[in-house]
Amino acid sequence: MLLEQPARAQTSSWATRPITAPRPVHIAIAVSAFVLATTFGAYVAIPLPWTPVPITLQPLFVLLAGALLGPRTGAAAMVTYLGLGLAGAPVFAGGGAGVAHALGPTGGYLLAYPPAAFVVGWLAGGRDSGTGRLAAALAVGLVVIYAGGIAQLAVFTGEPLDRLLVLGVAPFAIGDLIKILVGLVIARRLRARTLAG
Repeated sequence: MLLEQPARAQTSSWATRPITAPRPVHIAIAVSAFVLATTFGAYVAIPLPWTPVPITLQPLFVLLAGALLGPRTGAAAMVTYLGLGLAGAPVFAGGGAGVAHALGPTGGYLLAYPPAAFVVGWLAGGRDSGTGRLAAALAVGLVVIYAGGIAQLAVFTGEPLDRLLVLGVAPFAIGDLIKILVGLVIARRLRARTLAG
């Protein structure tokens, strides 16, 4: 009888242990979630008559990918998103897809997504980082997206910098500031659950 009790205790301990998926499974799920979220953000697109760049929700999810997944996994999520679009999946703004879309006048924003997510994750630091550091990381990530977008717009349009800012930054500044604030609130709530450290 005494010999049965330890065995029963071990069995009970094993049976009540929480089931957890291996780390690669968690990463795959996280990457897939942000690919889907960024695709959703691309379909929320508002075209503007004076610029080829539409207003979308994509930057919010790019910034959150870095803030919530960290630099490498966040960038991997955006590389996966780009890869799907380049392969022909309709994941870009307005259902666009293909290499021609990424190499067009608005493609610089898309190509900047992986480095932007990486920079946000790198600058934001660990889960115990303060609000100021996280806000700065999100803002710098947005600047990376703008820089990529303006660089490619410059190649296609040949416009001077002031005109490029009117085409590629000014129409989105207020909305993107709101995205940073929303991203900050979401990231502050979720980072402790998503980051490994």
